Amino acid sequence: MKHELEGVCAESVSFRVVGGKLKGVKFYKGCPGNLRAMALLLEGMPMKEAARKLKGIKCGGKPTSCSDQLARVLEKLAAGAGPAGGE
Repeated sequence: MKHELEGVCAESVSFRVVGGKLKGVKFYKGCPGNLRAMALLLEGMPMKEAARKLKGIKCGGKPTSCSDQLARVLEKLAAGAGPAGGE
């Protein structure tokens, strides 16, 4: 399932959560090299750990970043605010 991102270059992110761990993270648009690297590093990481590590990261002068936006999506999902793309 795609999740829309706000205030960053990437338009959205998709992933699955299997056994509480991230699988198949993919960003759409944005900085391809950095976002692909982040997706690879997140593979198999517990959802809550990923949110904790990524929350609050800023990009340049922006108040958020693609990683911070992903953390916000993960926090909403952990709080039960929507589907996680299959578990």
